Amino acid sequence: MTRTVLLDLDGTLVDSAPGILGTLRTAFDQVGVPWDDSVIGPHLLGPPLYESLPPLVGETAAERILTLYRPLYRDSGLLESTPYPGIEDLLHALVEAGARLALATSKAEPAARQILENQGWTALFTEIAGDTVDAQLPSKAAVVGEVLRRLGSPDPADCVMVGDRKHDVLGSAAHGIRCLGAGWGYSEPGELTAAGAVEIHPTARTLQRALLG
Repeated sequence: MTRTVLLDLDGTLVDSAPGILGTLRTAFDQVGVPWDDSVIGPHLLGPPLYESLPPLVGETAAERILTLYRPLYRDSGLLESTPYPGIEDLLHALVEAGARLALATSKAEPAARQILENQGWTALFTEIAGDTVDAQLPSKAAVVGEVLRRLGSPDPADCVMVGDRKHDVLGSAAHGIRCLGAGWGYSEPGELTAAGAVEIHPTARTLQRALLG
């Protein structure tokens, strides 16, 4: 059994797309930027919005949108995060088996902590790491590096990352950690395989079996 399990949040533990995209659309409307469903959707989620939005709407519009988005999401959007089927059982089974859980998300850490608290999961995690509110950890590799530092720099061979996007695979690989793909998340077809995920699991139950050995 893997001793330390690093877990992504959006698209892995919870379906946060309704809250993120709903809040984002409100901000688009308030700024007056047209919303295009063919361009903006769940596939946008994973990397920080301050990286993914500018190529779509421009730097100036993205800054105005995100200035409105952040307080709106904090106040209501993050409450719309729903656990994926089997995740609750997965987390408890891992902890009961002696695994050490750590969250590694590109979401701002305060928001990530609030989501875990809302689900009653905070006590299950040894460490919770996300991007800083001033974007000092802009890549998944940076977030993974921070959570590993907080964990006392465990042996990468004793760790595994679980995530739904290529950023999780590449970010953990930068630290020598293998990644198991959450096939129920927001990845595009073939994305996780192309990035180098060791395995891709269709459900939390199959992932649980793999992690518990």
